[in-house]
Amino acid sequence: MCTLEKRGDLFFLTLTGDDEHRLSLTLIDSLLSALSQAKSQATRGSVLVTTAHGKFFSNGFDLGWAQAAGSASAALARLSKMVAAFKPVVAALLSLPMPTVAAVQGHAAAAGFLFALSHDYFLMRRDRGVLYMSEVDLGLPFPDYFTAAFLAKMGSVSGRRDVMLRGMKLKGDEAVKLGIVESAHDSAESTVEAAVRLGEQLAKRKWNGDVYAEIRKSLYPELCGVVGVAVATPKAKL
Repeated sequence: MCTLEKRGDLFFLTLTGDDEHRLSLTLIDSLLSALSQAKSQATRGSVLVTTAHGKFFSNGFDLGWAQAAGSASAALARLSKMVAAFKPVVAALLSLPMPTVAAVQGHAAAAGFLFALSHDYFLMRRDRGVLYMSEVDLGLPFPDYFTAAFLAKMGSVSGRRDVMLRGMKLKGDEAVKLGIVESAHDSAESTVEAAVRLGEQLAKRKWNGDVYAEIRKSLYPELCGVVGVAVATPKAKL
């Protein structure tokens, strides 16, 4: 599951427990609830910092639950439910009226990788943990919003090819070179500490959250269109 805690201007969204943080329907619902709560409590200077306990940030959808359905068609139906359920999480992060920072302390694969990528800033541990889009190895096509997110958030054409068509596993320093990750750190603790420092720096700017969210959405119009987020122009107040 996940928890949301507010400390000063920072909201801490934490995937709890020492499991793989598989994105089950239950965890997805918990994430949506936490993001909705953060949005409702947002003020000028609010920042979201997301991290996780254990060796995994998130290992993607709950494929074990899908495969337990009893047949290939039933498994695909369950997978489709998770794909559809997770799209609003990406939409919620795009719409959140505050900067967002992901502190990835362990492995992030498939939808777990996308979850981290959906934040404004993405920090990662360099000594352990990899980023991995496993779909090509599993024989699964990418959902439309996965592809749209990588097109929007990852500028390197060859990097997108290697991640999505080769299933390349990236460590922290490699991810920094490709422009996916803001910075890489030597331990889980230092990754979170760096994310908190960044969050505090951003919080000091005391930006208007609604304007911030609209600027973010204007940067990614195609992704917003795919996940159903409307892009509007807020009225300026000087």
